[in-house]
Amino acid sequence: MTTPQQPPVPKRAIVKQILSGDSVIIRASVGAPPPEKQINFSGVTAPKLARRPGDANATGTETKDEPWAWEAREFLRKKLIGEEILFILEKSSNTNREYGTIYLGKDINSAENITESLVSEGLASVRREGVKPTPELTRLQQLEDAAKSAGKGKWGNNPSSEHVRDVKWSIDNMRAFVEKNENKQFDAIIEHVRDGSTIRAFLLPDFYYITVMVAGIRCPGFKLDGQGRPDPNQKVEYAEEARYYVEVRLLQRDVKIVLHSVNNTNNNVVGSILHPKGNIAENLVREGFAKCVDWSLTPLPSDVVKKLRAAERQAKNEQKRLWKGWQSSAPQITGKEKEFTATVVEVINGDALQVKLANGTSKKIFLASIRPPRETGKANDDEGKPLPRPKGFRPLYDIPWMFEAREYLRKKLIGKKVQVIVDYIQGARDGFPEKVCATVLSNSKNVAEALVSKGLATVVRYRQDDDQRSCRYDELVKAESKAEKSQLGLHSKKDSAPLRVTEIDAARAKLELATFQRAQRLDAIVEFVASGSRFRLYIPKSNSLCTFLLGGINCPRASRPATGTLPASEGEEFGDEALQYSKERCLQREVSIQVDTHDKAGNFIGWLWIDNVNLSVSLVKEGFASVHFTGEKSAYASQLKQAEESAKAQKLRRWKNHVEEEVKEKVEEERVNVERKVNFEEVVVTEITPEGGFFVQRFADGPKLDSLCAKLRQEFEANPPLSGAFNPRKGDLCAAQYSVDNQWYRVKVEKVQGGKATVYYIDYGNREVLPTARLASLPAAYTADKPFASEYVMPYVSLPKDEEFRELAIKFLKADTSDKLYLNLEYKNQGAPPAASLHKDTSGASDIFRSLIADGFLMVDKVKSRRQNKLLEDYRQAQDQAKKEHLNIWEYGDITEDDAKEFGLGN
Repeated sequence: MTTPQQPPVPKRAIVKQILSGDSVIIRASVGAPPPEKQINFSGVTAPKLARRPGDANATGTETKDEPWAWEAREFLRKKLIGEEILFILEKSSNTNREYGTIYLGKDINSAENITESLVSEGLASVRREGVKPTPELTRLQQLEDAAKSAGKGKWGNNPSSEHVRDVKWSIDNMRAFVEKNENKQFDAIIEHVRDGSTIRAFLLPDFYYITVMVAGIRCPGFKLDGQGRPDPNQKVEYAEEARYYVEVRLLQRDVKIVLHSVNNTNNNVVGSILHPKGNIAENLVREGFAKCVDWSLTPLPSDVVKKLRAAERQAKNEQKRLWKGWQSSAPQITGKEKEFTATVVEVINGDALQVKLANGTSKKIFLASIRPPRETGKANDDEGKPLPRPKGFRPLYDIPWMFEAREYLRKKLIGKKVQVIVDYIQGARDGFPEKVCATVLSNSKNVAEALVSKGLATVVRYRQDDDQRSCRYDELVKAESKAEKSQLGLHSKKDSAPLRVTEIDAARAKLELATFQRAQRLDAIVEFVASGSRFRLYIPKSNSLCTFLLGGINCPRASRPATGTLPASEGEEFGDEALQYSKERCLQREVSIQVDTHDKAGNFIGWLWIDNVNLSVSLVKEGFASVHFTGEKSAYASQLKQAEESAKAQKLRRWKNHVEEEVKEKVEEERVNVERKVNFEEVVVTEITPEGGFFVQRFADGPKLDSLCAKLRQEFEANPPLSGAFNPRKGDLCAAQYSVDNQWYRVKVEKVQGGKATVYYIDYGNREVLPTARLASLPAAYTADKPFASEYVMPYVSLPKDEEFRELAIKFLKADTSDKLYLNLEYKNQGAPPAASLHKDTSGASDIFRSLIADGFLMVDKVKSRRQNKLLEDYRQAQDQAKKEHLNIWEYGDITEDDAKEFGLGN
């Protein structure tokens, strides 16, 4: 009696991969990489899939799909990948292959027989010849007959060619393909996981077969043997675990792939793999299977980069896998030392700043993770050591792009408040002191990033485990990549020549003096402040460097440190304070200068303005300097004298112990001749300035001016100027298109900055700021005529100090001077416009200024004289009457009674 045969017991597994419509790979369990097994479906044959060139098949040549092969593979993939299944193996004499049946479900009695489903859909053929009939095989044959009758799958009437893929196993120009489809999302299926960060996939629907390196990260790779396969004898820690981690989640899954760039070394695509459950790169980094790669992060969006960096920090802190035993090399910086606000007082180099903290102390900081332009092509001696630099070598001007980098920072930062975030402190080495390296933000913008994006600095490359880097490092790398693509600055393929700067010595100063004097005002940049009155200037117009001394004052000498063979020297009293005062206001600022002369050493002497403030006057007013006898003879004598008297009265600095000598009251001589001359001239007032000055045109010159303007406009209508072709400079006489009527007039350029020019209409006296595109070269025929507008000031009269009454006075002054008037020259001023009175007629009884004085809108200057002055007395009488009647500025009484001497209104 034979024992009844027990039915085979099904085993459980997870489907890892579908090899074809009749073959799968399963894993025995979930967890660490388990053993794998290939199972071929019993009793059926599915169409064969295409093989790529060089694949591990018999011939190594490319094959194409058999019809319906892809549909059969996809049918199984969508049903089985990642699912838990039951399987029963058959006994087979062929030890190389295992055959069996797979069931989808947890109970064998209710589970779906996948072989039957495949045959029912017409995606596989049942073996009929040379096989032993069994109930299972008979069932399959019946299902196949039913599928044929229904015309399902391969048994349908559709042309077989419609069910064969056109697979592109290679792309001729991968770079062009990626650039065309950059940042585009493709539907894709992962076909193979080479290692944790490298996969192969089909891009759908066109079946491009590509190798993708996951952007932003790198997992441990496998060491290969002579045939290019992973060498089992050379294990790389975490390589197998990382690959398994990705296979379980992505192999033969539907994903989105975003193409970013092409790896130059192997022509592989760098891209992102997006699954409905997230970005695989972020998970790999968080679990310690991968590290972030700086160059590969560049094409990724900023939010993705931040997530990857955060995941890496988490893995480091938890010391997961690749970060086992990791310790940060960055120093711990906290509190006010980590982040603070400061004011930039000097740009030392293309990557270094001197800042002033809130407590008044100064600090030198370096922009983290960038390098300024560096000297290239430096020659070496016979031993390979760099030759010393030539005498007079100046890095700022002689190293290409160094000056441009410094200028960019200077224009953006000097005098501005910035936020400083200290990233790391680089210890002293190679003879250089310790460096505080930080990220500097101006108006929330990263200064280093802006510099790099202009091609004016490069980014330092670090080891992956080096934490001493900028907190905005990824933005820096991305900015550099853009600058390289645009070939900006240091990345330009054209050779950049150093800036040719001329040093003005004693001999050259003699040649340049006349030119500088004719220019009146010159724009300059203060490169160095040696003392309160001694500066080193760069003059952009002549591309030259000079030493400049302030004229008209005596300023104390500052102390000097020892240099070379010269010993240190002590400064005079208040010398260092004067140096600091000038340095804070002028260092690396844009100033304007007026050159009067030069000394024997070739140092220019003259006047310097910063923000329209005469620095000589400012130093005297603050008590740092006294008036030199040359200043008493200058055009600024009155300003200097008034400033010195103010400093003496307040006993500021050098005047702290000053005792005023008793002197007899000096009576100011009247600024006119003994007898007033009256010679009326018909004029038209064309402009009233905010200071109360006015411009007039001679009435008789009206027809001539009209004719000149009409011809000028006809000239431009016949030959319209090309917009932007004219490059105006300060002091140029040219033509400008007035913003009110869009007509052309003669102007003189007073300032050019930021694509705009401040112009003075020489025939009318008004000024305005225009885009440089509205300026054009003035034809030579219109340069000979002198300006038709002449400037005058009011005689013995000033505007009120109160802003409200000042505006009213100018308003009524404009109203009263809107018609033809009669002008009488009263006296001339040295170094200033002459003074003249305006009248409505020639009787002398209709003085415009007297009327405004009488109405309480103008003030009479305090002028004392031994000689009788009828005009001055007449003005004073009108003012006295206005005081009595408490008109306008005199509403609350005599406002001059409490004026003290230090305000310039006393004796």
